[in-house]
Amino acid sequence: MGTGWHEWPLIVFTVLGQCVVGAFIVMALVLAEGKQVSRVVHTARLRMFFLWVLMGMAFVASVMHLGSPARMFNALNRMGASPLSNEIASGSLFFALGGLYWLLAVFNKLPPALSKPWLLVTSLAGIGFIYAMGRVYHITTVPTWSPVYTSLSFALTALIGGPLLGYLLLRSAGVVTRGSVRLLPLVSLLALIISCIAWFSQVAGLNSIHSSVQTASSLVPALGDLLAWRLALIAIGLGCWIAPLLKQKTPGILTLASGFTLVVAGELIGRGIFYGLHMTVGLTYGG
Repeated sequence: MGTGWHEWPLIVFTVLGQCVVGAFIVMALVLAEGKQVSRVVHTARLRMFFLWVLMGMAFVASVMHLGSPARMFNALNRMGASPLSNEIASGSLFFALGGLYWLLAVFNKLPPALSKPWLLVTSLAGIGFIYAMGRVYHITTVPTWSPVYTSLSFALTALIGGPLLGYLLLRSAGVVTRGSVRLLPLVSLLALIISCIAWFSQVAGLNSIHSSVQTASSLVPALGDLLAWRLALIAIGLGCWIAPLLKQKTPGILTLASGFTLVVAGELIGRGIFYGLHMTVGLTYGG
């Protein structure tokens, strides 16, 4: 029993990876719209560097979970058959496509005709990466990791943290907040509401999953308190973004960065709860 923090490499890998995918899609949509001046577009592309730094940190964490970098390559041996192999392959593909786009765009080597298609393909690779992450945990012998809640949780992390991170980088690049950019706070807010409903539904069903020794709800001590902390951190983090907008003000870079940090902290708690709820079917399992 515990908070699941013993799986911290996976917690960091999944949360950061999903936020980066969400942020990239946000930036890709804005760049594909073609409504920004060329100087701002170039600066926005430069800011994508921070996405790949975070993605690199996520992969470093995943390698630490595997034990050594060599095991990551060994895990690719069963692509198509192994969910873990598919996860690593899809993540590497997203990382490679995004990183190569950044390099070519920053050094003005990317043909304009390829920009939008490349952004689209990379975004689809990111979505595939999140889907592959969820498939890793679709394990019939772990009833507490319901496929519906797991996949939904992973997607919602991208929708909660991704738009804020994307907005932060776009704001630092001087992107004019119009069009689709104005809808980003609403996307994150709706995702948070759906996430709370999903968690409530999942927790309500934990008491029906039990062994002869304990119920699933007892796997994580102070489950309710941890969920409350998660909600509070994410709500405050999004508030740092949304509150200035409600006052017709542009959020500051430091305020947005602080908000994103709080959102990530909240999602790390939520992901820790997820890993803490691991419960394997055995002779004493009942449901």
